[in-house]
Amino acid sequence: MTDTPVAAKEGAISDFGIDTTKQSTGEAVRDYFARLRGGELGSLPAVLGLVALVAVFAVLSDYFLTLDNIANLLAQGAGKMIIAMGLVFVLLLGEIDLSAGTASGVCAAVMAMHYVRAGNLLGGMGNTVFYVFVGGLVVAIALAVLMRIWAGAGFAAVAVVIAAVGAPPNPWIEMLLALSVGAAIGVITGFLVSKIGMPSFVVTLALFITWQGVILQFIGEGGVFGIGTQPTLFAVANGNLPVWGSWLLFLVAVGGYAAVVLGEHFLRSSRGLVTPPTPVVTAKVGAVALIGAVATWALCLNRSPNDIVVIEGVPYVVPIILALLVIGTYVLNRTRYGRHIYAVGGNAEAARRAGINVSKIRASVFVVASSAAALGAIVYSSKVGSVDPQAGGLNTLLFAVGAAVIGGTSLFGGRGKVIHAVIGGLVLATVENGLGLLQQPAAVVNIVTGLVLLLAATVDALSRRRAAVASR
Repeated sequence: MTDTPVAAKEGAISDFGIDTTKQSTGEAVRDYFARLRGGELGSLPAVLGLVALVAVFAVLSDYFLTLDNIANLLAQGAGKMIIAMGLVFVLLLGEIDLSAGTASGVCAAVMAMHYVRAGNLLGGMGNTVFYVFVGGLVVAIALAVLMRIWAGAGFAAVAVVIAAVGAPPNPWIEMLLALSVGAAIGVITGFLVSKIGMPSFVVTLALFITWQGVILQFIGEGGVFGIGTQPTLFAVANGNLPVWGSWLLFLVAVGGYAAVVLGEHFLRSSRGLVTPPTPVVTAKVGAVALIGAVATWALCLNRSPNDIVVIEGVPYVVPIILALLVIGTYVLNRTRYGRHIYAVGGNAEAARRAGINVSKIRASVFVVASSAAALGAIVYSSKVGSVDPQAGGLNTLLFAVGAAVIGGTSLFGGRGKVIHAVIGGLVLATVENGLGLLQQPAAVVNIVTGLVLLLAATVDALSRRRAAVASR
């Protein structure tokens, strides 16, 4: 008697040792707490910390939970949050990029110079500096081709064309120029780390200082490039979607999330693969939908402090962050490139023996990080409406790295998600915003932020130790 198709399928699954055990809701909950006890904390500490911070500042300041301040908080933290999203890729390999902050400042300075100089970078930089700048971009193209990082080569080539042609001022060209310069910087950093073999700490520390000098050279001591008069550039961090656009964003975001999560759940279930119980999955989707609906409804109310101006709608930075979150999550979880990043971060030698081009992966993450730094530069420059010699300096890098680590990304490599940067960024933005409302000096803000980062690093180290003990 021949096997039925279903029996044959089950037999094949059994032969390959695939876990087909179905869990009840109670078993899933117990399994989750068991993973927590085993050191797999993920972003839970950051989420609990965020809830605690919101509660504390809501009690201490009557203005903290107002719609105007919530929208302002999102815009204030968006630039550093985007930089942190790029740094997650670097941290997954156990590397560090100390130059991400000042690299973003270089991108902001070039973008602003192109606008204020009417597209004439040669006149803005001077002959010698301009030719060195273009020469650096050409070197970046050559290095990207050598390492076969085609995206880096393409963006660097775009920067060369924009600079050489002297394209007229246009906000979209200027933002593309910033992104292209960021990619070129990442190519150079990645080459020094992966091909030359220099420690990333040393390379990026040196470049941190170098890019500070470049920013000063471009802008001049005491100088400033104003971009607040350009409507599109200013609206990036200060504009809002219309009410109908806000609800459309909600439908697309929540609908897409539900389709992906529920689709994957029922597909795995139909194939007999282990998956969380359906009530748990639907509850998760429902919670996201509820939070999204409440947030959208609140941000669509008029939050203007006076009766003359109407300010309503979801800030533009929200769809920007969501788009980068979706793209970054898809790349890490659904592509071969993302799997290779986790493999190299977990064990570089094993990844090399498995046929992964470790050198290329190591170089490419710096391109991702610097490109994200350029996007962050666009957002934070838009927020303040200008670019000065301190752009990307001060605490920009520390807050960006802190956001990734506080959110749950490990400093030791191999563990982290893009969502961790978003959660950690919200924590740091809440600290900075709340203490600012309480009129605390910069010293207190730095002390509290440093202690939060220290606590996150301690939790990371202890959870890794716990996980190591549990796996024995």
